[in-house]
Amino acid sequence: MPLVRIDVNEGRTPQELQQLSRGIHDAILAEYNIPERDYFHIVTEHPAGQIFAQDAGLGFERTPDVVMIQIFTQGGRSQEAKQSLFAAVAARLGELGIGGENVFIGYVENTAGDWSFGFGRAQYVTGELAVPNK
Repeated sequence: MPLVRIDVNEGRTPQELQQLSRGIHDAILAEYNIPERDYFHIVTEHPAGQIFAQDAGLGFERTPDVVMIQIFTQGGRSQEAKQSLFAAVAARLGELGIGGENVFIGYVENTAGDWSFGFGRAQYVTGELAVPNK
């Protein structure tokens, strides 16, 4: 059950934002085999000058099309699974015309007890939801 935050510069249409979100979700579905309805995305647009994303010394330049993605999910997946997810997200966004240099992903892991889906309860802990397989 990943929670995905997507930050972009202003200028995309609502349809483009939906395609961006859906592309990321489709990659997660394919790589992690999660249920379709585990779709929790927050898309935030920023005015020019509010996203700073340099190349960290890798020798490429980003454009204003940069997409900053934070994926919050339960721990336990292998490095290979994470690398496969990163590649799948970049490929899906590439299909939308977003270059690989503009796909930045931060991956944050936590435990089943760190989630509440409503009503002030940790449903994985209470047993209302089954803890997903990795």
